[in-house]
Amino acid sequence: MAKLVLLHEGKAVPFEIKGDETIIGRLPECDVQLNTNTVSRKHAKVTREGGQYFVEDLGSGNGTFVNGQQIKERVAISNQDRVKLGPMLLRFENEAAAASRPATPAPKPAATKPKFGGDDFGGADDFEATVNLTNDEGSDDVDDMIQGNVTVGFGFGQMSVNPEAKLKAIIDISRALTGETDMDKILPKVLDTLFGIFPQADRGCVLLKNDAGQMVPRAYKHRRADEDATVKLSRTIVNKVLTEKTGILSADAANEFSASESISNLAIRSMMCVPMLDKQGEPIGVLNIDTQNPMAQFQSEDLEILMTVAGQAALTYENARLFKTYLEKQKQDGEMKIAMSVQQALLPSSLPKVPGYSFFASYDAAQAVGGDYYDCFRLTDDLICLSFGDVAGKGVPGALIMSRISSCVQNVMPFVHDPAEAIQKINNHMCSNMVEGRFVTYLLIVLDVKNHKMRMVDAGHMSPMIHKPDGTIEEFPEEIVGLPIGVMEDYPYECIERDVNPGELFLLFTDGVDEAMDPSGNLYTLERMRDFVLNGPKTADELGKAMLADVRRFANGRAQNDDITIMTFSRDA
Repeated sequence: MAKLVLLHEGKAVPFEIKGDETIIGRLPECDVQLNTNTVSRKHAKVTREGGQYFVEDLGSGNGTFVNGQQIKERVAISNQDRVKLGPMLLRFENEAAAASRPATPAPKPAATKPKFGGDDFGGADDFEATVNLTNDEGSDDVDDMIQGNVTVGFGFGQMSVNPEAKLKAIIDISRALTGETDMDKILPKVLDTLFGIFPQADRGCVLLKNDAGQMVPRAYKHRRADEDATVKLSRTIVNKVLTEKTGILSADAANEFSASESISNLAIRSMMCVPMLDKQGEPIGVLNIDTQNPMAQFQSEDLEILMTVAGQAALTYENARLFKTYLEKQKQDGEMKIAMSVQQALLPSSLPKVPGYSFFASYDAAQAVGGDYYDCFRLTDDLICLSFGDVAGKGVPGALIMSRISSCVQNVMPFVHDPAEAIQKINNHMCSNMVEGRFVTYLLIVLDVKNHKMRMVDAGHMSPMIHKPDGTIEEFPEEIVGLPIGVMEDYPYECIERDVNPGELFLLFTDGVDEAMDPSGNLYTLERMRDFVLNGPKTADELGKAMLADVRRFANGRAQNDDITIMTFSRDA
């Protein structure tokens, strides 16, 4: 019986060849349908003449390849030949085929190093080599062989077992990998070194876990140029190596695994499979080598050496991965420093100088950048705009929204001096394309330093604290507080007007102040803030600096958990 076996996404899907003519293509009426746009409607044809099979291309767009060579005319194919239709790889199997090839032979694969790509065991573009895990789980024959006739090595073995060979192997692998930090170059070097340590090895491959926990091929090597580039590993063996963190040796795989198609089809005479363990002792992949030479079988000492090499290779790979992470972290830190500089540039470099008034502001982000925001600038000779907000969230997301509202305020306020009208335009702009769950609690104040009046809109922010000359604290009622910016378009905000009397001091703050925590988790609280304002300095700059210092003392070394922003202004007594 002849069949074509599709090797795709780690699976082997067989298609039986029943008649004298078999059409392969994308159309449903094809005898073998490959439902992918990379295959033409009628891509290729397999014909049978007597006991011989032939394949020919039917004018396809992506071409037909046999054993890695594109065909232009009909060629004969034999058992285990590889047929590629574009990127789709199939293996031709003919159990009744004669051992010799016909007069018109199929082309041999080019003597080039196989390439891996993607996360699949075969089927991806440029796959001249495929690594497949056969689904032999549950096979009593295979499992019995693992438990019975196959040598199992635990851990990395003891140096007392062939210590000279182990030491030489460690030196060789260390010398080969010294200074190497490119992860894509480490694994091929590991295989090159193994072929020097084990001259009887014919094939070797390394599989590593991807982020989804699946085994994917990352490196492959074979000794002979005309070697079949397909490697099939027993899933039962690989799972045992990974779950039990053991190495497995079969001195005579062809006989011991006679029931396993993955071993017997490729005439593997001896094989070793060992885990690669990270620094925590957890498996990150497997290393497998095998030989087809019945006179050069692997021995238990070889398994011990391979376990030692795999351990050293895994640690080198882990170090390279950590070094790559470190470099990426350095790059990110550099970018965050630039982002911090950009955000600082969005804040005012100086505050207005107005006779009879004083202003102060400080900004401390919990991370490199933050979501708190303030601005203070002149609208006219007599009008000062104070803009103050807190973005929901901190870090980079908060900083991006902070930069957006900063730009919006700078573009609206010079043309709209009425805070009631300006807040509508700012809110509607922020509602447009606002990320779900992100909003800004916001205070917009227009201060008339000539008539000593202020007009304010509160969009979901905490009320300013006003220290009055009579020694009391005034706060605005909750009834005037509207929705935060960016929640509802065309929301009707309320604007209030108030006189600014001599000796009054105004404090604006974000929740990073009252919610600052000490090492025991206690909050700074609004009550402590009110007491500090009553008993603290009476000028804007002195009060702002003193309150920030008091918050630091209260935290007593505990890391800042939120952005802390303070703005104060006062009218001289």
